[in-house]
Amino acid sequence: MKRLTKAEEEVMQLLWRLEKANVAALIAEFPAPKPAYNTVSTIVRILEDKGFVDHQKVGKGHVYFPLVKKGEYSNESINKLVDGYFQGSFKSMVSFFMKKNDISLSELEEIMNHIQKDK
Repeated sequence: MKRLTKAEEEVMQLLWRLEKANVAALIAEFPAPKPAYNTVSTIVRILEDKGFVDHQKVGKGHVYFPLVKKGEYSNESINKLVDGYFQGSFKSMVSFFMKKNDISLSELEEIMNHIQKDK
């Protein structure tokens, strides 16, 4: 799966949340200052080229929708993070974040319970 730039990921986050949207609806969801219409339109077309988004014609415009599920992209991103920075060790990654974020034992237990529940 191709990697997304920060701007592309911002647009994808909006599309995942909205499920379908035209460029104007996407722009409305951005905080001020709003990006230019042409900027968002270009990013959406790049996302189409990368296979993340498709569209359907509605009147004179297009409504865009995600082809890649958020969970699928998140999983791929986490795996690349673990492989690239923690030599493929999820244990090393968790240890790193525990030390850097000062996670308590009770918070870690809560995380572990959440993981077990999702299995």
